[in-house]
Amino acid sequence: MAKAIWKGTILAESNQTRVVEGNHYFPPNSIKKEYFQTSENHTICPWKGMASYYDVEVDGQVNKNAAWYYPSPKPAAKDISGYVAFWKGVQVEA
Repeated sequence: MAKAIWKGTILAESNQTRVVEGNHYFPPNSIKKEYFQTSENHTICPWKGMASYYDVEVDGQVNKNAAWYYPSPKPAAKDISGYVAFWKGVQVEA
């Protein structure tokens, strides 16, 4: 079971993550939505498309843009559509 953890809190856990470029992407239904707030940040990946971000908040502490996902990825990345990956100090244990 893969888990995403920040500040001792499990943000997501799943047996069905997809690993792309060394990052575990968690299914949308595996994230604990109470810790996620939509961010205005977006970036572009040449082969995956436009990424959208979430800020993660635990116990009043905010980790800006700590999670990302591809709501409408390019065809090469269609398998991770809506799946969520983490960085910026969020530990992923697999």
